[in-house]
Amino acid sequence: MQFDYFQMVDRLEALDLEAREIRCRAEVPEWSTVFEGHFPGHPIMPGVLLVEAMAQTSGYLLLALSSYERMPFLAGIKEAKLRTFVRPATSLTVTARVEHEGSGYWVTQARCEAGGKPVADAQIMLRSLPYPSETMRQNLRQFADRIGMP
Repeated sequence: MQFDYFQMVDRLEALDLEAREIRCRAEVPEWSTVFEGHFPGHPIMPGVLLVEAMAQTSGYLLLALSSYERMPFLAGIKEAKLRTFVRPATSLTVTARVEHEGSGYWVTQARCEAGGKPVADAQIMLRSLPYPSETMRQNLRQFADRIGMP
């Protein structure tokens, strides 16, 4: 994870386009200025960043399913549950599976686990739109390449 650049996903572990599922790894850093304020003496990863990790994982899945032709934008979050604290230096498995698609929207069921135990889950809604610029398309492709996306 690179909090400073808001890049929550470190690498792709599995991608099944037929099943419309993805599994990624997210390594919570041992140190970050985020932990100085959240919380002093008891550092934990902010829940909104866990949700962002699930949204980004869902987005990578949609990029692959659309052959990188359209850009996914976060459009909604439902039934988000934060089940336990996530401490610095924790390795997270982040998964997403397409539940529904239609009218330019995709809904995924996403989950974060640490040590095989659930730490967060949510239903993520993404809107698939044309890229706002060629620069954005190229940058997103670079992010995808960085984590090992096909």
